[in-house]
Amino acid sequence: MTLAALRQDNRGTTALEFALTAPVFFLFIFGIIEFGLLFWTQLGLQHGTEMAARCATVNSTLCPNGNAITNYAAQQAFGLTLPTQTFTYAASACGNQVSASYAFQFMQFLNVSPIVLTAQACFPS
Repeated sequence: MTLAALRQDNRGTTALEFALTAPVFFLFIFGIIEFGLLFWTQLGLQHGTEMAARCATVNSTLCPNGNAITNYAAQQAFGLTLPTQTFTYAASACGNQVSASYAFQFMQFLNVSPIVLTAQACFPS
């Protein structure tokens, strides 16, 4: 095959273009998915703290003590399976306060350090 014929041969250009753009495209797609999971986790933490703070004030039979309140918070975290140690309870000046702190592992395949998500809710007593 001559050099002129080789320059005009365009077989395989689609495969080459795909090989150059695919990593960026897939990283972009996985980034969107990971940010969705991050926001879902933050929303679950916030919902769990709000519901547990409310339960501590309104329903003393379901949430009689700090241990029951943190268990209730973990159950109310929107489908997340979080340990009860994620949540803490304190009776503060604003009323019943529930806080959460969770280390979210962002893009595990890139070995990035975790992002700490926090949430806090206080319901007047």
